[in-house]
Amino acid sequence: MPATDKNGLILGIETSCDETSTAVVRGGGEVLSLIISSQADLHASYGGVVPELASRAHLEALLPAIAEALREAGVGYPDLDGVAVTRGPGLIGALLVGLTAAKAVSFALAIPLLAVNHLEAHIYANFLSFPGLEPPLVAFVVSGGHTLLAHMPAHRTYRVLGETVDDAAGEAYDKVARFLGLGYPGGPVIDRISCQGDPRAVAFPRAMMHDGSYNFSLSGLKTAVINFVRKARERGEEIPVEDIAASFQAAVVDVQVSKITRAARETGVSRVVLAGGVAANRYLRERLEEALQGEGIELYYPTLELCADNAAMIASLGWRMLRDGDISPLDVDAAAILPLGSTNSLPSSAV
Repeated sequence: MPATDKNGLILGIETSCDETSTAVVRGGGEVLSLIISSQADLHASYGGVVPELASRAHLEALLPAIAEALREAGVGYPDLDGVAVTRGPGLIGALLVGLTAAKAVSFALAIPLLAVNHLEAHIYANFLSFPGLEPPLVAFVVSGGHTLLAHMPAHRTYRVLGETVDDAAGEAYDKVARFLGLGYPGGPVIDRISCQGDPRAVAFPRAMMHDGSYNFSLSGLKTAVINFVRKARERGEEIPVEDIAASFQAAVVDVQVSKITRAARETGVSRVVLAGGVAANRYLRERLEEALQGEGIELYYPTLELCADNAAMIASLGWRMLRDGDISPLDVDAAAILPLGSTNSLPSSAV
């Protein structure tokens, strides 16, 4: 496929964590099919993702998911112009399942392999939802495994402003929800029950809110919630779980909104995008939109389906990589750690 062909068909494969997803995307923006097979029920009893179970589930689900994506798109293997796959970051065993399958497709069909950075793809989910969106912008990537703030002055160009120094936001939500007996995943249920709670009921700490950096810390907040509940129970007090959830969420979002707004102001951008699974959080969207409106800054976030780990965003970014000539060798490695903006540049020792 010539790098200038705007109508190329890309098969996307995503297996970085606990969702097996495949998709076919035309021209980087037209989603012909999107299949997402969730493992949430499989991991629910453990309160989090069990890596080996996730890898085995991907092995069972991936080939049927590829076949379903092609069938739903109305295309066959010979119609594909490239195969895009998540290279990292993520669970190494899960990543290897998808990457190995993508290499087989690339080799068998003699089509380009496009090894995609998962974090970058989350940002590009916004370009799927808003085709007219263009940099410069500030991107906040927030999910179960990642929390980072970046300035994006141009396409595929990033300056990471700050990131979590301990727990990612989604991880903190899951741990607090598990302690409160709310189940897994924790983000959606805490967001839902917070609507019935008082966010001012408990004054939980806002770590690093005024330190001048763009970094985040949630480990102390998680511990504060657990200690507060334990002490209340020891005193025989009953604190409504809705109030605890709402107060916890307010503490998380207050820091996020403050730092995102300041980053947008100081970089001089007029657009902010949310990316990642926690970008689906209702409270974060509402609070951030309100804060940015006061600054004359527009907020963008993907549809709920595209906030989750999905192969459409992988295929869309893969199409852009193909157009740019950023094609991956067949010996490219999976990488559990992969900085934003890295594709083939990270050595295999990062695995």
